[in-house]
Amino acid sequence: MNTPQNHNSIRKLVLLALFAAIMCVLSPFTLPTGIVPISLATFALYLTSAIIGKWSAASVAVYIVLGAVGLPVFSGAAGGIEKLVGPTGGYIIGYLPCAFIAGLIIDKFEDKKWAYPLGMALGTVVLYALGTAWFIYVMGQKGTPYTLGAALMACVVPFLIGDAIKIIASTLIGISVRKALGKQGLK
Repeated sequence: MNTPQNHNSIRKLVLLALFAAIMCVLSPFTLPTGIVPISLATFALYLTSAIIGKWSAASVAVYIVLGAVGLPVFSGAAGGIEKLVGPTGGYIIGYLPCAFIAGLIIDKFEDKKWAYPLGMALGTVVLYALGTAWFIYVMGQKGTPYTLGAALMACVVPFLIGDAIKIIASTLIGISVRKALGKQGLK
C-alpha cells in the first residue's frame, strides 16, 4: 500500500544512498601532505550533514562499510579494514559522530544560518579528538610515539584553514539545497 509514510521512507533511503555515493566519489581525491592527506572526504561529510541532517550518519556508516570491505573509497583510493586500523582510521570512524552532531544541530535549528557552521565545527572537534587519539595510539604501537602536541601539529593544525573553507562552502550549498528539497517535499 502506498502511503505518505512509505513515500517519506523511500525518499529518505534514496537521499541516504545518494549521499553515501557522493562520499564514495569525492573522498578518494587527495593531496598528499604527510601521514594524513588532505582529501575531499570532510567536504562530502559536511555537505551531507548540511543537506540531510542527523541522518547523514547513516550515509557515513554505509561509506565506511563499503571502504572496510575493500572498495577504494577512502583517501588515495584505498579500501580495506587495514585503513580503519591504521594511523588515520580514527579520523574515518570520527566521521560518524561528526555527521551526527552536525546534522542534529542543523536539524534542530534549521532556520538559523549560524547552526550550519556551528554544527559542523562542533562535529569536527569530536572528529579531530577521536582521530588524534587513535593516531597517537597506533603510532605508539608502531614504535613511533607522538606527543599530543606533535600529533596536533601533524594531524590537525595543517587542516584547520581547509576545513574552515569546506565548512563555509558546505553551509552555503547546504542551505540552498536543503531549502529546495523542502520546497519539493523531498526532505
